[in-house]
Amino acid sequence: MMRNSAKGEFAQRKASELFHVDFHEFMRKEANHTAFELASEFGLTLKDVQKLKKQLSRS
Repeated sequence: MMRNSAKGEFAQRKASELFHVDFHEFMRKEANHTAFELASEFGLTLKDVQKLKKQLSRS
C-alpha cells in the first residue's frame, strides 16, 4: 500500500476536480474562442479558464 503525502493528495484531488475538461478539445478551441466562450462551452468560470490556460502553458 502506497502512502500519500498531504500535498500529493491535494494535487490529486485538485487534478481530478480540475474542471473535468477534455484538454485536447480545450486546446483546439482556445486559439479561436474568448475566455468567456470557453467558460460557457465547458461549464467553467472565467477564473477556472485562466487557471486551466496557466496549467496548460506549464506542461
